Amino acid sequence: MINVSIVGGTGYTAGELLRILINHPEVYIESVISTTSVGMLVGEMHRDLLGETDLRFTDTFVNPDVIFLCLGHGLSRAFLEENTISEHCKIIDLGNDFRNEPVFGNREFIFGLCESEKERIKQTNNIANPGCFATSIILALLPLASQNKLTEDIHVHAITGSTGAGKKPSETTHFSYRDNNISVYKPFSHQHLEEIGNTLKSAGNVNLPTINFVPMRGDFTRGIFASVYTKWDNSMSENDVIELFKSYYADSPFVFVSDKPISMKEVVNTNKCLLHIEFHNGYIHITSIIDNLVKGASGQAVQNMNLMFGLDESMGLRLKANAF
Repeated sequence: MINVSIVGGTGYTAGELLRILINHPEVYIESVISTTSVGMLVGEMHRDLLGETDLRFTDTFVNPDVIFLCLGHGLSRAFLEENTISEHCKIIDLGNDFRNEPVFGNREFIFGLCESEKERIKQTNNIANPGCFATSIILALLPLASQNKLTEDIHVHAITGSTGAGKKPSETTHFSYRDNNISVYKPFSHQHLEEIGNTLKSAGNVNLPTINFVPMRGDFTRGIFASVYTKWDNSMSENDVIELFKSYYADSPFVFVSDKPISMKEVVNTNKCLLHIEFHNGYIHITSIIDNLVKGASGQAVQNMNLMFGLDESMGLRLKANAF
């Protein structure tokens, strides 16, 4: 069994991680750390876990094989500086601390996008889990980047659920603001742009054009719907492009190309990414949908853990499909 410790155990990503790992056949959850909730039953904080576990929050860990860091952005470095962790212990950071600055002491963090870095993930002890918007957008463009086919400005409009903003309430996340409301935030300046660019360049598109990204807040709880388009030079036929995508993701247990238009409910509560490709007036248009808490965070983290420990990467992640 893999001994697991979860740090920052009260947030949305930690709650999702607990839901997955409690039912993972190769995992024993050693500790769930929260300095503000020591002694409280996990099921009292994550109410859907009542009766599922008798775990209590603690402020210490003993000897985990892997630590999941579910801390606020910028706090993972502080945690690693303040705590002595065995060099043999694997670390999966769900924050943004190591995505673009991967070296920390003797550790080097690998960007944990399983569809592009699978072999490196298998060999490392340290993972920087990708961001949710980054996951949906990169997966929409990765096959084209691998062939250096991104030559014109890329335009992205993507909308995310309220859980993407974290559990701590703010002016733009409380119910009265979010319900029946949609708004733009951080246009052309979102923090995920750097990891998106770095990944697409390393995939083979060295001279990457500008990515014009307009993120939006949705009036729903979970999910990301990304609409991605760029001019297309017809250097490949439409059928060849679609076959490129299908071939690129043929070995992925979670990324699928749909021949029909897709909608976000098809991926909510799953670790899937669904893609749909169309061509219009000289443009290629790709829609990409994921659950921001699963494939965009905790599910992808477990997928990384599975690869790091030599397990089937889909173990514990064959979650029930949802429709309505």
